[in-house]
Amino acid sequence: MRSLTILTLAMGLAATSPALAADHENKDIALTYPQTKTVDVVEEQFGEYISDPYRWLENDVREDAEVAAWVKAQNHVTDAYLKRLDGRFVLAESMEALFDFDDLSTPVEVGGKYFYERKSGGQNQAILYVRNGLDGEERVLIDPANWSDDGATALAGWKPSGDGSMLVYAVQDGGSDWRTLKVLDVATGEIKADTVEWAKFTDLAWMPKNVGFLYSRFPEPAEGEAFQSLNADHAVYLHSIGQDQAKDIKVYATPDQPELNHSAELTSDKEWVVITSSSGTDERYEITLIKVDAPALKTRKLVSGFENDWHLIDGVGDTLYFVTNKDAPRLRVVKTDLGAEEPEFTELVAESDAVINAAMIVDDRLVVSYLVDAKSQLSTFDLDGKALGTLDLPGPGQVTSLSGSMKSDEGFFTFQSFNRPTTVFRYEPSSEPTVWAAPALPFDPDTVEVTQRFYKSKDGTKIPMFLVHMKGQDLSQGAPTLLYGYGGFNISVLPQYKPAWMAWIEAGGVFASANLRGGGEYGKEWHDGGRLQNKQNVFDDFIAAGEYLIAEGITPEDGLAIEGRSNGGLLVGTVMNQRPDLFTAGHAAVGVMDMLRFDRFTAGRYWVDDYGYPDKEQDFKTLLSYSPYHNIRDGVDYPALIVSTADTDDRVVPGHSFKYIARLQALDTGDAPHLIRIETRAGHGSGKPTDKLIEEYSDIYAFLAHAVGLQLAK
Repeated sequence: MRSLTILTLAMGLAATSPALAADHENKDIALTYPQTKTVDVVEEQFGEYISDPYRWLENDVREDAEVAAWVKAQNHVTDAYLKRLDGRFVLAESMEALFDFDDLSTPVEVGGKYFYERKSGGQNQAILYVRNGLDGEERVLIDPANWSDDGATALAGWKPSGDGSMLVYAVQDGGSDWRTLKVLDVATGEIKADTVEWAKFTDLAWMPKNVGFLYSRFPEPAEGEAFQSLNADHAVYLHSIGQDQAKDIKVYATPDQPELNHSAELTSDKEWVVITSSSGTDERYEITLIKVDAPALKTRKLVSGFENDWHLIDGVGDTLYFVTNKDAPRLRVVKTDLGAEEPEFTELVAESDAVINAAMIVDDRLVVSYLVDAKSQLSTFDLDGKALGTLDLPGPGQVTSLSGSMKSDEGFFTFQSFNRPTTVFRYEPSSEPTVWAAPALPFDPDTVEVTQRFYKSKDGTKIPMFLVHMKGQDLSQGAPTLLYGYGGFNISVLPQYKPAWMAWIEAGGVFASANLRGGGEYGKEWHDGGRLQNKQNVFDDFIAAGEYLIAEGITPEDGLAIEGRSNGGLLVGTVMNQRPDLFTAGHAAVGVMDMLRFDRFTAGRYWVDDYGYPDKEQDFKTLLSYSPYHNIRDGVDYPALIVSTADTDDRVVPGHSFKYIARLQALDTGDAPHLIRIETRAGHGSGKPTDKLIEEYSDIYAFLAHAVGLQLAK
């Protein structure tokens, strides 16, 4: 269909080698898209006249009956198409098997009790367990299974009190970023009357003697605006156990700077409250301190100016330890003495070629997690900064969830890779790490090959990329390939296990993950190289990855599918516009698609650090040059595309995806299918139950497999 009013702005799937379908151009399934009305919205910005004919689709689907009807009509078309793809059932069966393992979190030890989460095969949500002593018998503390009929209510954070007798936990419903906080008696399992609403983007920190806990929240939104209104006036509160939330004390806020966010944590000895403040996604912080026993919790500023990255490692007494990029783009470790008249920072671990990703202190040992070409390395130091060596890891992968304390002689961390789900390691300073918990795997990881390549982007920059496929697979004719990317917000895309990816690999496909600029793989320079006026580098890096895969014969010319989520959804939408000839299919998940209005909804205002300000002329011109919604080209054949979003996504509101697919369907963009899959009672991704994940990814990967010719055995 065309719109005359639109202004176009210039498992168990064992396969040693994939079989390419004879015809996978999707011409066998005719599509009639729903009629989408247009509105006469044209706005002038810096001399450009911007058409926005689908502005009405920004309205909240829960509040607007017309938008709800449009969603129903789109899902009807998408469901009818997907039901004709037999591969859905094959992939669903494979994913059910690949999800069937114990996925554990790092344990947190408090008062001799060990708290940890485990999610086993067949469970929609993780369960929180506790055991007395390292080898004690475990018991269930919190099981969200009965919190909702559809499994879409999740445990979304928790913190035991200092003696382990109580626990505060966060409840997430339907994938929303909003949290409800509850308190539980660990010994009896009794849920106390304490209830805290409207918490969001919050840490949880117990005050001494279990008198209460610190949390962060926004003011209660106006009726009907909870999922779309801008987030402002974040503040840290102290909730006293046994009292109504209305009596909570506002500990820290900045009413003169309503755009700031604040999170609070305590040092392990409960001497200092450390409040980290930020204005957006760029890691530039101020640090405010509160001496726990100070009258009226008086604050003092430690770091001012929002110029550098600061992450607390731990502290004992008046000595605090931080990771920072001040005078060190690839980060370093410093300490400070708060007892000094004017505290200064002393360097313990200097910047190196590798990037510091995280750190913990265990007893008298500093453990630093580095990134070396997008792979983790663990190195140890004493508390004077003397290097003590490198710890053994199972292979190329990523270390996460470092959990340690200066008050303890043991710490924990997790390790995973593309072919290895999470393994939990225990670390004692006197020895090498030992496995604390490892899952029984639903496949043999040694049958899956993980390699790393480097390719050149458009400007000659070397970009790392991981390739994953079945060991011994014949790639002489190329294999249908799924290329994943993100490229933004200083987020490093490291080796990780995802059952959906493994289902694609076991079916005979190749999986590729490119470490684009805009991420944090090589520090500040790498991040800066892919944001603001440099954002085009991210798209060039991804396009070059696709060109490399085809040029090297890894992927046939009609066998390349691409995928990205959130900022990665923006990536997919943009490169589809810029190089529709290169890609055969794409999945754009919960993407930021309208770059001229992203800052008007919920958390969107934070993203100006990476994207720029739509109301500033230079930024506006850059944003308009690549905005997916505004750059769809009429009369050009586009690859097959499936867009996915959810009705409760209050991070990237679904209106982005709604408007984008409406315009793509309305213009003359070829015969390949351009569909949208809209989930109900789901958000940006976190907290989604396993059964919904399997259903979603069996749909989407069957769509991609059909397009690129990856045959799925029945």
